[in-house]
Amino acid sequence: MTSRLISAALAALLLGGVPAVASSAAAVPDFSTAEAGNPFVDGWYADPDVAVYGGRYWVFPTSSRPYDEQTYLDAFSSADLVNWTKHPDVLTKADVSWARRAVWAPAPVQRNGKYYLYFGANDIQSNSELGGIGVAVADRPEGPYRDAIGKPLISQFVNGAQPIDQDVFIDTDGQAYMYYGGWGHANVVKLNADMTSLGQFPDGSTYKEITPANFTEGSQMFKRDGKYYFMWSEDGWTGPNYAVSYAISDSPTGPFTKISRVLAQDAAVARGSGHNSVINVPGTDIWYIVYHRRPLSRTGANDRQLAYDRMTFNADGTIQPVTMRVQDDFDDRNALGWTTHGGTWSASTGRYETGHSFGGKSLLDTNFSDFVQDVTVIPRSASGDSGVVFRATAASTGTDAYRGYYAGITGNGRVVLGKADGSWTQLASAPLTVRPNARHHLRVEAIGSTIKVYAGDLTTPRISVTDTSFASGANGVRVFNTGAAFDDFAVAHR
Repeated sequence: MTSRLISAALAALLLGGVPAVASSAAAVPDFSTAEAGNPFVDGWYADPDVAVYGGRYWVFPTSSRPYDEQTYLDAFSSADLVNWTKHPDVLTKADVSWARRAVWAPAPVQRNGKYYLYFGANDIQSNSELGGIGVAVADRPEGPYRDAIGKPLISQFVNGAQPIDQDVFIDTDGQAYMYYGGWGHANVVKLNADMTSLGQFPDGSTYKEITPANFTEGSQMFKRDGKYYFMWSEDGWTGPNYAVSYAISDSPTGPFTKISRVLAQDAAVARGSGHNSVINVPGTDIWYIVYHRRPLSRTGANDRQLAYDRMTFNADGTIQPVTMRVQDDFDDRNALGWTTHGGTWSASTGRYETGHSFGGKSLLDTNFSDFVQDVTVIPRSASGDSGVVFRATAASTGTDAYRGYYAGITGNGRVVLGKADGSWTQLASAPLTVRPNARHHLRVEAIGSTIKVYAGDLTTPRISVTDTSFASGANGVRVFNTGAAFDDFAVAHR
């Protein structure tokens, strides 16, 4: 892992947890993104909300399936934001007498020695239907959770807000609030100390409308430096333009005036990025935005995956636009998001290993045009070559079964650049000292028609050519007549 890490001793103090291994406490995660790759867990999930319980980070998402199949909630936990444990069926419709479908958007919180999980169910369309926002309770973060009150906590449309997509926030004075809403309207309510009933505001009201401009759904609240940050999702959740905006207020009840969008689709990385939550690493000013997004090659409404990226603040407290970064150091020992075409691939060692093949490749679902792409290549023999594929389309199994470029290092001591379109055309090569089983840093910089390849020395390109054959496409890794391992893969816009 290449990211900076705060000392283990400080981490144990800040997180208030007990190290999983007595001799080595977990370090506080200080990453630029999910450096072991996005998505960070396997499966179709959406609408993540988060909590930190006893030094572990918890993510509670919606199971992204047709409404009639959304009858359960899973959870994931991690001590380091890298290695995740799945906790299936923390809540099911069997635990809630009135829930039958569309169990959505869980919101976790701990209080009174109990763990509470707020959820939407049934996707009601009018006040005559049974459903809305419920609350379940458990003795452990992983459940099992059981319905706490035997009915919805909020079951009616108030101020035009559909009772869905709730977030629960406990202020520094101990007062708990719930923010929720759909159909373009947002409300805030107070929760009583029992966390299972609604309180009142000083004016005697129970509901306050706080709808900001362009609100659709997906409320999220957090506090930083005495300011209240309200976040929400805009546009339709099934489309590519789903995005996250935010406002800042001096009060937990607003007013909330939109400042800007902070997370939106990137046509090179993913679409439909929205319905977020926020992780603040305890005792630090390290923040992450956790959200769902849709892979570029998928168009199904429920083709959604969980991701997180670093969230950074300006000096005035405003949030910098979030960049969806593409990295994978394989420290989680999996290759989620990668698609193989030939060869035998595994990330179980913390590197992405492939055995000998004639053209086995693995690609991410990206579509970069101008970019810089880095990877560590470890060739396993003195024959063949291994390296990176870029601007690739129409990939399938076969030696040159793709349209795009390839840059690699050869066992006989050269760095090569070429292109494939069912057959191979070499564009350039240059001498390079290559040792089997040694780490070699390979970089490709492609801007317009100019392609530069760096190997070892990242100040002077070994190869620089001009070629206009392919303008954009996927990024990945490949071998020819050898096996290899890959590590610290990254792609960024240029």
